[in-house]
Amino acid sequence: MLKIVDLHATVADKPILQGLSLEVKAGEVHAIMGPNGAGKSTLSRILSGDPNYAVTSGQVEFMGQDLFAMAPEERARAGFFLGYQYPVGIPGVSNVQFLRAAVNALREARGEPPIDAMQMLQAAREGLKQVDLDNSFLQRPVNEGFSGGEKKRNELLQMLLLQPRFCLLDEVDSGLDIDALKVVGDVVNGMRAPDRSFLLITHYRRLLDHIHPDKVHILANGKIVASGGIELAEELERTGYRGIAAA
Repeated sequence: MLKIVDLHATVADKPILQGLSLEVKAGEVHAIMGPNGAGKSTLSRILSGDPNYAVTSGQVEFMGQDLFAMAPEERARAGFFLGYQYPVGIPGVSNVQFLRAAVNALREARGEPPIDAMQMLQAAREGLKQVDLDNSFLQRPVNEGFSGGEKKRNELLQMLLLQPRFCLLDEVDSGLDIDALKVVGDVVNGMRAPDRSFLLITHYRRLLDHIHPDKVHILANGKIVASGGIELAEELERTGYRGIAAA
C-alpha cells in the first residue's frame, strides 16, 4: 500500500527527515510515535503533497505508483486521505457543500455519476451519528466556530464519506477527551478492511488502547529508530523517548 525508502526532506532548508524507511501493507494499521520535532507532521505533509516541504532524496510508492509524480489532488483521487493535526476553517462553505463536492470529485474520477443532494444528506447524517455530531453541523461553515474536538470529529466524518484506501491521521487524538477518543477508535476499527490501511501519528499510547495497531514505530531525529508491537508503546510509556533511544 505504501513503501517509503530512505526519505530525506527539509523545511526552509532545515533537514527534518534523515533516511526514513517504512512499509505499510494492505489491511494493516501502523502507529508512529515520537518526540516533538522528530518529523512526524513533516512526514504527513510530504506524503500529502504540501509544497512547503522539500524532498531532497528517497522514494515513496503508493499502491505501486511513484507518489511524488502525483499532484496532491491525484493522490486524493487515488485514495490517499490526510486527517490534519490542525484542521482549517473554510468560511462561506457549508459542511454539506464541502462533503458533496469532495465525494463527487472522487466519483467523477472513477467514472461514476454524481451523488444527488438527498443521497448526500442521508449519507452525511448517518456519518454524523457515527462521529457523535449534531445534524446542525452540516449547515455550518467548515470548521468555523468548531471546538478542537469537533474539528477532529469532522475529519473523521470526511473519512467515512470518502472511504479512502490509505488513511493518514496526524495526531487525531490531540486535545480529545475520553469519549471522543472512543469515537475515533470506533470509526477506525469499523473501517478496517483487507484493502484499506491506516497510519496513525500520535504522542500517546492512550489512542492505541482503542485501536490495536499491527506495528508501532518510534520516529526520532528524522528516521525510524525502533519498530515492534504494542509492547513498544508500553515500553515507551515506562522509559520515555530517551530510554528507547539509549536502548
